[in-house]
Amino acid sequence: MGRVASVAHVVFVAVARVEDVPPGTIRSVRAGDEEIALAHCNGGFYAVQQHCLHLQGPLGEGRLEGCVLTCPWHGWQYDVRTGQNEFDLAIQLHTYDVQVEDGEIRVGLQESTRENDSVSSRT
Repeated sequence: MGRVASVAHVVFVAVARVEDVPPGTIRSVRAGDEEIALAHCNGGFYAVQQHCLHLQGPLGEGRLEGCVLTCPWHGWQYDVRTGQNEFDLAIQLHTYDVQVEDGEIRVGLQESTRENDSVSSRT
């Protein structure tokens, strides 16, 4: 009997250059088919989903104070390091792994692959 297992691995996609996202700023970027808000705070780069969980406001156009991102539409706030909402910790944005190499910022995307996992039956 065979089984198909879904295995996700991360593929890093270049989204910007370091100089494109100065400290204290946030930008909208695209990685593959995904829209992402890319922030530069606390000496690092952080990536979260582009759309606010409230009414889908464009987070890449929001305001960044420290590492707290404020949605430009209705003021919902999130910590870009964790994705957690500042008002309700049960609400959390999707976050992405980020790598910086040779001045290039790369965001990790989950890529699903299917693996056949053969299980032999014993008699």
